Amino acid sequence: MYKVLIIEDDYRIGSLMKDYFIREKFDALLKDDGIEGYIAFNSDSFDLVILDVMLPGIDGFEIASRIRKMSNVPIIMVTARGDDEDQIKGYSYKIDDYITKPFNPDILLMKAKILLERVNTNTIENTEQIINIQGLIIDYNKRKVFVDGEHIILEPKQFNILKYLVNNKERVVSREELLNKIWGYDYFGSDRVVDTQIRKLRKNLQHKAYLIKTVFSVGYSFEED
Repeated sequence: MYKVLIIEDDYRIGSLMKDYFIREKFDALLKDDGIEGYIAFNSDSFDLVILDVMLPGIDGFEIASRIRKMSNVPIIMVTARGDDEDQIKGYSYKIDDYITKPFNPDILLMKAKILLERVNTNTIENTEQIINIQGLIIDYNKRKVFVDGEHIILEPKQFNILKYLVNNKERVVSREELLNKIWGYDYFGSDRVVDTQIRKLRKNLQHKAYLIKTVFSVGYSFEED
């Protein structure tokens, strides 16, 4: 069953989309606020995001930008604005498709199904979606981690850090880089939050924690011994 996150502040339109997706056997979650929607994305794993542009809290473009720093999940942007400039802006944030209001829900569903079919076909063909490093298995698509066959539960930030370090293995990644890529460029807190999450991540990885090396006063690296 596919999980879709709908972020739409118009309750009537949002409820209509949710009902249509549920009717087609999707697991659908609706949020009517940009901040709540972004928090929901970081709290669970979704196969598809339906994203309105004009939202309270933070707008759809900002959400798309933040999502793309950590995930390639398919995004369909929905908006009442149909001019070329907004569509070009949306695609600059690497959204996958665009639909303007008013729209036929059946067309939205068809776009979603075609997009998910294409993404899943590519995932099947791309064996790099599942990484096995000395008994540490990372399933990028399902956002699951296993240590010697045991499923390990990671917080979203911990998973994103692990994925980023693995994708940049054998290279030292600074705390600042992790802050920018995982927390976003608009984060103004202490970089020690990185150390806290790394410490939690290592604890969760148990005896595979040695794969994450500390580079004194610089940052971290993922290295296979």
